[in-house]
Amino acid sequence: MISNLSFVTPTPDSPWGTYLMQVDQVTPYLGHLARWVETLKRPKRALIVDIPIELDDGTVAHYEGYRVQHNMSRGPGKGGVRYHPDVTLEEVMALSAWMSVKTAAVNLPYGGAKGGVRVDPKKLSQKELEKLTRRYTSEIGFIIGPQQDIPAPDVNTNGQIMAWMMDTYSMNVGATATGVVTGKPIHLGGSLGRVKATGRGVFVTGREAARRINLELQGARVAVQGFGNVGSAAGELFVQAGAKIVAIQDHSGTIFNDNGFDLAELMPHVRATGGVGGFKGGEKMNAEEFWDVKCDILIPAALEGQITAERARRISAKLVLEGANGPTLGSADDVLADRGILVVPDVICNAGGVTVSYFEWVQDFSSFFWSEDEINVRLDKIMVDALKRIWTVADEHKITLRTATFAVACERILTAREERGLYP
Repeated sequence: MISNLSFVTPTPDSPWGTYLMQVDQVTPYLGHLARWVETLKRPKRALIVDIPIELDDGTVAHYEGYRVQHNMSRGPGKGGVRYHPDVTLEEVMALSAWMSVKTAAVNLPYGGAKGGVRVDPKKLSQKELEKLTRRYTSEIGFIIGPQQDIPAPDVNTNGQIMAWMMDTYSMNVGATATGVVTGKPIHLGGSLGRVKATGRGVFVTGREAARRINLELQGARVAVQGFGNVGSAAGELFVQAGAKIVAIQDHSGTIFNDNGFDLAELMPHVRATGGVGGFKGGEKMNAEEFWDVKCDILIPAALEGQITAERARRISAKLVLEGANGPTLGSADDVLADRGILVVPDVICNAGGVTVSYFEWVQDFSSFFWSEDEINVRLDKIMVDALKRIWTVADEHKITLRTATFAVACERILTAREERGLYP
């Protein structure tokens, strides 16, 4: 008996709808494992919690929180926590499902999970943010743990929030449990290289893809949407490789410089003001004009659903590197494929973050820490090997890298499902 889930109403362009379409596209390549494919279309567990906190002015506010564990056939859940006013259960479900695919694509011993709180963190004081984080952690505490489900930073969350989560969980279990979250400060069992790991993974997969299509990085024009942790780290590495960033868009504005931005001037401005808007070393652009900028490489590293079919027709890039999760709508994917634009999909492109989170988790268990050089070398090897395997499948079946990544990952997930069998 197969029926749709009653608690979501996916549309073609919603994150969950996009994910379901991706699963449908990969099903023909799963062979006998296709009998298990429904496993991928429903999360193992979805928890919705109420988070009441007393604000600084004495009033009590309530926030909605989620933790979704999509699939744990291959190991404990792994996935970030985002604080955003527009977070929904459906979005968190999709993000958790993409984490299942992502961890399997790079062959980490994890399943996929994700968390979220419907809140605008910019409207909270530091004290209120701490209360929100600690209460949220307590509410989801019985389903997370170093061997159960390991949260990490995502949109609007950072090392400090992970420190509060770790401390809250540790207080509740009566022992310091550094392995319950990753992306922690270094002093609390965090890993060197973790902060820039996602951006580094975008660069590594981008470098390999550029080599495949004979795109020279020296002098290549790069446009970056979203200049937070991921976009800025990837941008810096491309500039070091000889490319130039000609356009950047974030929540504070859109800027353009035909000769390429001077990051030595731009980065201090971003740190001081929280965004690229108002930077004097470039001209201001209309937000929609960003998609018309002449570039070789486009890095969408903001939120999901940014590349629509209409925008996909205007993109001039030869290579799209998905730094964000789900930035390209299904209809846009088809347009980009028809136009011969290579897309390195999120589920491999931004997997650098979860890979170094895995390194952090391993280091926490062994209480033995590696140098940043060791971490970067290991990250590079895992990403390159994973991409090679995916490219082989793409060439073999003449399918897109996205479908090939899903084919590799879903085969691993469903093989684990089949070998474990159904309990009881």
